[in-house]
Amino acid sequence: MSRLLLIAATLILAAAPGFGAELAPDWRLATGDGSSIRLSQEVKEQPVVLLFWATWCPYCKALMPHLQSMRLEYGDKVEILAIQISDKKDAVAFIDDAGYDFTVFPHGDDVAELYEIHGTPGVILVDEDQLMQFDLRALPNREVPPNGEKISHGRKAAYKAPYWAAELRKAIDIVLDDS
Repeated sequence: MSRLLLIAATLILAAAPGFGAELAPDWRLATGDGSSIRLSQEVKEQPVVLLFWATWCPYCKALMPHLQSMRLEYGDKVEILAIQISDKKDAVAFIDDAGYDFTVFPHGDDVAELYEIHGTPGVILVDEDQLMQFDLRALPNREVPPNGEKISHGRKAAYKAPYWAAELRKAIDIVLDDS
């Protein structure tokens, strides 16, 4: 009987939101306007999407309009933090010129290292318990169907970004429904 109770308790815990989700490393980082934000404080207000990006990254450029549409769709229910990595160009100007409504962090290499993000884009959704509920790296790789020609990164990015955004939206919806 006690074995059945142990199995039942394990199944209940496994079904609980956030079970098995990893705690997101905490950090404080300066924004583009000179203020600073601490992740643990930010997630208390709403779920946070961490976008690790670079101005030269075609995948980032393809994904950003989808993230902006999420920002418009969810409003203040979700925050998007754009953490620039491996890049020396002006992140604030890039985001402003594109018309995106993200909080920008121009010098995020140390934070990327905390999350073991070594390429762009990196996308992680952190819930109000500071648990990582989505990590782009965990998604199956979807390749552009071959057509006999070499496929550019721009075309690959245009193919993958809507899929990534759809999966992130699903995760956001689950987190918002659970809160």
